Amino acid sequence: MGIHPIDMKSEDAEVLETYKDIRECVQSILRSRLQTQILLSLCGGMKTLGQLREVTGSSSQAIIPKIRKLESLHLVEGENREYRLTSMGKVVSSKIDDIIRTTEAFRRHDDFWANHYIEGVPKPLLDEIGDLLDSEIVIDTDADIFRVYSNYLQILKDANRILGASSITTLGFAEAIVEKVREGITVDLVVSRDIAEQLAQEPYEECLGALADYPNFKLRVTDEEMKIGVTVTDKCLSLGLYKKDEMTYDRSMDLVSCDMRAIKWGERLFEYYKERSRIIDTNAL
Repeated sequence: MGIHPIDMKSEDAEVLETYKDIRECVQSILRSRLQTQILLSLCGGMKTLGQLREVTGSSSQAIIPKIRKLESLHLVEGENREYRLTSMGKVVSSKIDDIIRTTEAFRRHDDFWANHYIEGVPKPLLDEIGDLLDSEIVIDTDADIFRVYSNYLQILKDANRILGASSITTLGFAEAIVEKVREGITVDLVVSRDIAEQLAQEPYEECLGALADYPNFKLRVTDEEMKIGVTVTDKCLSLGLYKKDEMTYDRSMDLVSCDMRAIKWGERLFEYYKERSRIIDTNAL
């Protein structure tokens, strides 16, 4: 049963009313640089007062009142002159960490996110976009109009495992995949129905049909709408999006990361589509 619009308004009103009630409590945590630093530093485990001084760059006289405040909120507790997060503190600090990472991930590459259709990323993964903080944007230039494509092919060349989900393809990509499969590299791909139909025609049919007997190659099709192109290897993540205004895939710009947190994010994105797909018999191509 769907949620009636009036119910949504009621939920919004409830959140706003709740915020009004706890605003001072929220602000008492986030307004203080030192309290926020203490919470974030304790995410890594217990720390002594001396370690907190080193991490925050503040004196004991400044830190102790903040610890007492966090203790009164049941977010921090002390034991044997060491401090740690309570169960409540772990939840709150993880939310603060997420806000910081998400805000900085968007700010660092604001042109990329602002000019692309980010709704193409499924909501569960969009909610974790802060995991892409340590990334870079690769862009085609007048001096190198194939920079994105060349960089992408190099990512494939260096890979010891390839997972991908995409609503676009190129012959160069297909040829690179054939080469990696023949090397014995595991390749698992999810494509949209449109791309599956395209792969059943030349020049792709012969190219991928040659992989029918390779157990390390899986090709899947999903009926779920895909407005992304994601490839994740053991070493790197490559993410391409559609242009917001034109709703066409932007081949001139990719987000790339070799950070393990981003790679894990890419793996979860692949699994999202894998769970909504079925294997194609490449003998039928």
